[in-house]
Order: sequence, then structure tokens, then C-alpha cells
Amino acid sequence: MNPNPLDRPPSRLRVFIAMSLDGYIAGVDDDLSWLPPPVEGADFGYDAFMSGIGALLMGRRTFDVVAAFDPWPYGDRPVLVATHRPLPKTAHAEAIVGELTTLIECAKTAAKGRDVYLDGGQLIRQALDASLVDELIVSIVPVVLGKGVPLFAGAEHQHALELVRSEAFQNGLVQLTYRPRGA
Repeated sequence: MNPNPLDRPPSRLRVFIAMSLDGYIAGVDDDLSWLPPPVEGADFGYDAFMSGIGALLMGRRTFDVVAAFDPWPYGDRPVLVATHRPLPKTAHAEAIVGELTTLIECAKTAAKGRDVYLDGGQLIRQALDASLVDELIVSIVPVVLGKGVPLFAGAEHQHALELVRSEAFQNGLVQLTYRPRGA
């Protein structure tokens, strides 16, 4: 018996991101060297998060950074990149253009009923401002960068968030899971 797709909850737009204590998701020149090294047996919930993800939607700047990762961290999930510039032919992603709601709908279609992982500071701020984000998992890394690429600076509105979960890890990282109030 095939499950009725109407019985399935709609795709959620979710964020999973690391941030310095002073609010940056990357250092100067998109430097990520401040991120903690992998800890054997501790993925900080990433695998569990990714198990519910059907597609990713990210900004071009984020794509340009992660495109160099070896191995490609997203497996065979569809990765949509919001950009007006063509992607390299070797890219594991597809370039898309449009209004934010159109981009998100394309990602939800590609996710085939599963959740969408939203990545990139500018896209995250835009989606928050449009009240489209369903969940934010923010891992606070105990480092102060001083400058770099901000996560929330530049949001056009104030956003009240409800803390759903918090967890502290031995390496000092603190992971906070929020849901926008009223979501």
C-alpha cells in the first residue's frame, strides 16, 4: 500500500550553521579555519539533521566555499544555488534564479516531501525576514573573530525565537535549536 502524500507533513525550511561567539559564519576572505576539527564519534547532530533533508538551497558565496570540499559533503541530494552566474561544469549543483519564494518552492519540489536545508548568511536573513524559516540550529563556536561574514547582521526586522533545545559539548561548542515564535 502506497502512503498518501497528503498525509505527509509539508517540507520545512531548516538552517544548520556554525557561528562564532561574536556572530560570524566565516572569517575574513571566507576563512573557515576557526571551525573546530572533527571529533571522532561526535558530529554535533549533523548526520541526524541531514537524514531528514531532501535538498539544499544555498547562496553563491556559500557554494563557492563548499565547492572546494573533498569529499562533497551533501551526497547525491539536489543542491540548488541562488545565483545569476553560471556554475562550473564540474559542480554538483544547479544554478537557479528568481524571487526568494520561488527559490524555496523549487527547493521544496526537489526535496520531494523532505526538508530543505537553507545555507548562506544572506539567504538565511532574507528567509527570516520573510517569515519562511521553520527551524534554526546554530552551533556557537567558542571563538571571537572580530570581523568576517555575519549571520544575522543586516536582517531587516527583529525576530523573536523560541528555544527548543540546547546542548553543550566537551569542546566548548554550544548548539541552540530555535523555532521562530508563531511558527
